[in-house]
Amino acid sequence: MIARNVFFAAFLVLATPLGVPTAQAIETPASYLSLMDYETGEIIYQKQGDALMAPASMSKLMTMVMLFDAINEGRVTLEDEFVISENAWRRGGAASGSSTMFAELNSRVPVRDLIYGVIVQSGNDACIAIAEALAGSEAVFADRMTQRAREIGLATSTFKNATGWPDEGHLMTANELAILARYIIETYPEFYEIYAVRDFEWNGISQSNRNPLIYMNMGADGLKTGHTSVSGYGLTASAVRDGRRLILVVNGLSSERERANETQRLMDWAFREFRRYELLKADQVLERAPVWQGSSRTVPLVLANDLALTMSRDGRKGLDVKVRYDGPLRAPIAAGDTVGQLVVTAPGMPERTVPLVAGASVEELGLFGKAMGALTTLVSGQ
Repeated sequence: MIARNVFFAAFLVLATPLGVPTAQAIETPASYLSLMDYETGEIIYQKQGDALMAPASMSKLMTMVMLFDAINEGRVTLEDEFVISENAWRRGGAASGSSTMFAELNSRVPVRDLIYGVIVQSGNDACIAIAEALAGSEAVFADRMTQRAREIGLATSTFKNATGWPDEGHLMTANELAILARYIIETYPEFYEIYAVRDFEWNGISQSNRNPLIYMNMGADGLKTGHTSVSGYGLTASAVRDGRRLILVVNGLSSERERANETQRLMDWAFREFRRYELLKADQVLERAPVWQGSSRTVPLVLANDLALTMSRDGRKGLDVKVRYDGPLRAPIAAGDTVGQLVVTAPGMPERTVPLVAGASVEELGLFGKAMGALTTLVSGQ
């Protein structure tokens, strides 16, 4: 494996004016943190981002994906009514002492209102009613949640219920919550708008959205809080400023006040310190790799698409870019064939690899050409 630094790219990113302050790793009392650039899906900062944790009500994002799927597929309509069973009422309703929509026992609630009951009021009764209506039981629904999670890229999250109530094995990661939030924003824009609704009334009881950021005039428009004695206080949030959207996930905070203050501070810090940098252009020759038994002795290695990364100024300063490939490459090679990787690392950012492709075609030599090439190699020792 041949690996070489892309020196000209490193020069470009290191050419930052002297005296410009750089972002440092931010201290936070949150046990878990994930920060994602929405446009690219890159995790641009994290603290225990891949560690499994109890997500509490933040896992209701997955419950809603199951319902949104059913609506989009025509299996359910917004006018359909789901029954609040005794199980849903006792374990998630007024009798439960947990977050609830206050739906009455054996009442029938339109799906449209159940959506608001979950998103705005975090109603456990609404979640259980949805699970029972779509899958027959909450346990079967939870299994289906896990299966669906794998399909959308949540490789380690496992669900045991529809509510996020503490349950052994009901676990997610901060990074996968960010992936899930991005999926909802991208796939269900018509439903995502509901996450910014500030209050909803059902059964004569009005409740406010628990997401503190949507009240702070800072561009936040979703998504979901969570809290249990096991998980602490958490929030999966998204905000837009100047056309840029970021997704923030935190968990393990000690109080509602700390959750409100810390998530505001982290979101402000993220928009201030992170920028999107255009690093390399498509078809820009990054390396000329040697070719064995080809009509040309080398082939240019290029990117198929422009490369841009969102990173902190500190990360930009410490950027390292390497070209990797197994050489010499063997002919024939077609233009556009993947022949190597560009490996990008920076402080606080997970390693990213981008395919390198051949910038030109190289034909295989005929028998005479191969013989002459072998002779030349023998004489020159190269």
